[in-house]
Amino acid sequence: MTAQDSATRPAAIAPQSRMVSRSLSGTVSRNASGTAFAALGVACFSLSFPATAWSLTGFGPWTSTGLRGALAGLLAALYLVAVRAPLPQRRHRAGLLVVSAGCVLGFPLLTTLALRTSSTAHSAVVIGVLPLATAVVAALRTGRRPSRAFWAAALAGAGAVLVFTLLQSHGRPSLADLYLFVGLLVCAAGYAEGGRLSRDLPGAQVIAWAAVAALPVTVPVVALGLAAEPVHLGAKALAGLAYVAAVSQFGGFVLWYRGMAAIGVPRASQLQLAQPLLTLVWSVLLLGETLPAAAPVTAVVVLVCIAVTQRSKA
Repeated sequence: MTAQDSATRPAAIAPQSRMVSRSLSGTVSRNASGTAFAALGVACFSLSFPATAWSLTGFGPWTSTGLRGALAGLLAALYLVAVRAPLPQRRHRAGLLVVSAGCVLGFPLLTTLALRTSSTAHSAVVIGVLPLATAVVAALRTGRRPSRAFWAAALAGAGAVLVFTLLQSHGRPSLADLYLFVGLLVCAAGYAEGGRLSRDLPGAQVIAWAAVAALPVTVPVVALGLAAEPVHLGAKALAGLAYVAAVSQFGGFVLWYRGMAAIGVPRASQLQLAQPLLTLVWSVLLLGETLPAAAPVTAVVVLVCIAVTQRSKA
């Protein structure tokens, strides 16, 4: 090596070091902001069940679900017009329909039907397996093969939820439990697909187009619900409806999908582990419910199991 080569070598390495440093700094910043957005989304979702219970004090389940989706669709349409969002490309449309069917139509309706006869505390623990289901659907959707530890924890978490529901229903799962289990499956599909789409589209546009796509269903549901179900307007009913429409159905998803796009579906799902526990707290503070003795224990078991799945290597 010549003296000239020795002199130029540090100068050549220095720009590379700076590039690596900037890349690492950008990754850390992106992860931090993504985690913050996803955590705020989880906080928004944790109030969905209490708000739904409030809306049911004045509206029937079909009316509440229809109004929730229709109002969210209106907000979404205004947003899309304001930002002059282009129409989704053909390759995105099937995924948006999955988000619409799972997160705008299926999950809200099924959980609303369940909350007519099930407490929010019980429902929160059953839905506590949603992060696990989301991680599983995302793994299947992307073709990644989870490890044996992942599947062992997945089965343990599902088993804990099943035992809890059987204990609460005296050995016979209720119709509300069936609604909740089907609801978490369709919601998991919507979460996973929305997280995938948010890598190509802004998260706000993903949920906005999904909400708009559901309007041909939600608007007729409102008309039919109002004709068949009594309405008793009150402060709690209106506040609950406003929350589930503006936050649970739209605003929360804007934050959630933005976070998922930044840190990925599995990591975002891990943040959602706090949602059942937060909902249990809200059910006591806002609704005056009494927690079943097994609810906190089951929630903790589910959290541990899902944490293992997130730490397992694919």
